[in-house]
Amino acid sequence: MPDNIKVSEVSEVLRRQLEGIDNRIQLDEIGTVLQVSDGVARIYGLRNAESNELLEFENGVKAIVMNLEEDNVGAVLLGSTDKIKEGFTVKRTKHIASIKVGEAMLGRVIDPLGEPLDGKGEIGGQLFEMPWERKAPGVIFRQPVNQPLQTGIKAVDAMIPIGRGQRELIIGDRQTGKTALAIDTIINQKENYLAGKPVYCIYVAIGQKGSTVASIVNTLRDYGAMDYTIVVAATAGDPAALQYYSAFAGAAIGEYFRDTGRDALIVYDDLSKQAVAYREVSLILRRPSGREAYPGDIFYLHSRLLERGARIINQQEVAAQMNDLPDCLKGVVKGGGSLTALPIIETLAGDVSAYIPTNVISITDGQIFLDTDLFNQGNRPAINVGVSVSRVGGNAQIKAMKKVAGTLKIDQAQYRELEAFSKFSGDMDPVTALLIDKGRKNAQLLVQPQYSPMPVEQEIAILYCGVNGLLRKVPLNKVHEFERIFLETLRVNHKTDVLDVLKSGVIDDGVEKILRETAEMVADQFK
Repeated sequence: MPDNIKVSEVSEVLRRQLEGIDNRIQLDEIGTVLQVSDGVARIYGLRNAESNELLEFENGVKAIVMNLEEDNVGAVLLGSTDKIKEGFTVKRTKHIASIKVGEAMLGRVIDPLGEPLDGKGEIGGQLFEMPWERKAPGVIFRQPVNQPLQTGIKAVDAMIPIGRGQRELIIGDRQTGKTALAIDTIINQKENYLAGKPVYCIYVAIGQKGSTVASIVNTLRDYGAMDYTIVVAATAGDPAALQYYSAFAGAAIGEYFRDTGRDALIVYDDLSKQAVAYREVSLILRRPSGREAYPGDIFYLHSRLLERGARIINQQEVAAQMNDLPDCLKGVVKGGGSLTALPIIETLAGDVSAYIPTNVISITDGQIFLDTDLFNQGNRPAINVGVSVSRVGGNAQIKAMKKVAGTLKIDQAQYRELEAFSKFSGDMDPVTALLIDKGRKNAQLLVQPQYSPMPVEQEIAILYCGVNGLLRKVPLNKVHEFERIFLETLRVNHKTDVLDVLKSGVIDDGVEKILRETAEMVADQFK
């Protein structure tokens, strides 16, 4: 050893280097499974884990951090419980749970993690990583809802209009046509897609049978609606955590379209099952339960989810400053987009005052209430006009529809009351008889077969006849025939195309005259 190196100096240098070593890293970033219960794992040793962070077990199964306790972490499993054993090692991914979204997702069926389920290979193209959980845009970054989202369903577009950026609840017992209403709305967006102004649709299936989801996908494919639709599926066989998170994954996909200046529509089918999945996970994590054994933050679960449906302000410089923007969207944001939400809730025996239904009713901007009795009587869609509202209202209708259908809702509600009353009395005065006759015929006009949404201009033309009592001479059982012949006659006889004028939102004396004359002419055939 050369003379100029002292042993004490060497040991000092070594000691300093050893002092600088951080021996916590190994301990912090890898944890051990302490206990596994149904869909939930308790993990020891992940001291720096964050809420909503994605974790990975040694066999590749993923989990999400939900509970942060003093000495352990509660995580919900995104795979099957039987694959996880006590003593397994878990590592942090340092990623907040998110989904990669891109244009190539359109037409695909995926799980909440963004993995394809339709066997058509990986999803390619440019992908943006959107977090599942994200703050909704603040008031500054929104604008009022003033553009209609046409559902193609006469009863809805006339009486309970839905605007782009609105949240409208579809509520009713099982088997009353809730999903049918949503699917028809998706199919009706095809015209926009072909016109080059698409409304991108996201259908989130939560806790349904796999066969049901498959038949819905086939229906959408048959009607050419899958071109602009993404289906997110967490079926009844998936872990409760996936069912709970699927709605958030759908919202994240919707936000990608919303924040890049496009219009999107998301259907959550249904939030009752999501609430049940969240209750299951919460109880196993030993969080305290409240009413109907749901956890205390079940309201917050639905409110933060539905609050993400919004119409973004049209001023680019304001929209670019939006709160809580994911890094991948910085510089890509465009103003003027919207995300319309149609949550579905299933009631039990028409009980709208149960816990989850009242919660979601108070969060949304109106509800469409579907009634079992009306459904069984053959009034389909079985909309109970008295209880259904849209709290955006006429702002979301084109002018012509607003003018024609302005009184329809109140007329129909009155007719239902009168009809119940008229069952008791034998004879009635002519005015009441006329009101009841008009109400019955209007109710028939609003009946519509499934999967056949109607363009808005045809809706306006046919409702004009109903509201103005032009069906007096038509027998009740011939109303549908009248409707068919009337629309056909309008198409064939008028080269000036009344329907195009109506589509632009205009209804003037000239148009009204043509509608009246055509209706009279067609009605005379039924004398």
